[in-house]
Amino acid sequence: MRWIVAAAALIVSVSPAAAQRAPNGRPYLSQPLVTSTYSADPAAHIFGGRIYVYASHDVPGPPLSDEPPFQKSEGNSFRMTDFVVLSMDRPGGPVTVHSNILDIGQVPWASRQMWAPDAAYRQGTYYLYFPAKDRAGAFRIGVATSTSPTGPFTARPEPIKGSYSIDPAAFIDDDGTAYLYFGGLNGGQLQKWRDGAFDPDGPPADPRGKRDRAFMPRVARLTADMLEFAEAPREAMIVDEKGKPLLAGDEARRFFEGSWMNKLGGKYVLTYSTGTTHLLVYAVGDTPYGPFTYKGVVLKPVEGWTTHASMIRFDGRWWLFYADSQMSGQTPLRNVKLTELFWDGDAIRTIDPFGK
Repeated sequence: MRWIVAAAALIVSVSPAAAQRAPNGRPYLSQPLVTSTYSADPAAHIFGGRIYVYASHDVPGPPLSDEPPFQKSEGNSFRMTDFVVLSMDRPGGPVTVHSNILDIGQVPWASRQMWAPDAAYRQGTYYLYFPAKDRAGAFRIGVATSTSPTGPFTARPEPIKGSYSIDPAAFIDDDGTAYLYFGGLNGGQLQKWRDGAFDPDGPPADPRGKRDRAFMPRVARLTADMLEFAEAPREAMIVDEKGKPLLAGDEARRFFEGSWMNKLGGKYVLTYSTGTTHLLVYAVGDTPYGPFTYKGVVLKPVEGWTTHASMIRFDGRWWLFYADSQMSGQTPLRNVKLTELFWDGDAIRTIDPFGK
């Protein structure tokens, strides 16, 4: 396979208030898409020829309480309670902010922490997939629907049966089959699930030894109505060049959170965050279930703790949407950015989020 795109880059312009150098003294590669609100975890889609970026909405304030059933080390600094959509007619064009498309008060089963969402479209309906903690302190994945890409969305009264953890990413294959990828370690609680049950006293972080097989993202086919799992979630195996599963100690390559799926040239390209090493990386497989062979780094570490990103092709050029903490200097208060992404043959050219 060979994927070629144009070679001209684009830097998105914003108000001078956001134009500054990073703490490391280097200039930022790109600027925040908007400066009127904090946003992160961008999931970009093209609906009706327009770009819609579904994002979590960071809000200032002290960390959430860790009183039972909520525990320490579970991302309590990330207080998000609603979602926003950023829309534009082209990369670099004016950005419209669509606020509060779904609030936690409108989700009957949810108690706190509306984290990274994603969206999909089928037959006149837009679907918003999102994680939130239920009353028992367990992250589950919900779905809400709307007749508009910018909502408002109406949440179903219960989370998706059999769902758990965070970071849902919807993918519709060429044959119309829809899949949901999900999972995240540490605060994302993937390590707290055993045999389909949540253990609130389970480890707060990855408990596996460095030579043990790493935790893997999950994938499940969706029902035709896009509202439930059509099968039990399974591991989307990520392997090395020899076909062996990545190990927990391989923190520069192993999965941590933030799955995203594209299909290019008949291949399935899974991008994800490595978490502790702050990289956005990718792996390639022959089926939507994998196994996915690790290939390389998409984005080097940004300002802030980690990267949750998405990539789309628009008018023949590829674009990467990501976030950092340029506007605030604080990891829990982030801002969405975009930059052009390039393929060298069938490999992604690594992006440095800072200029020369």
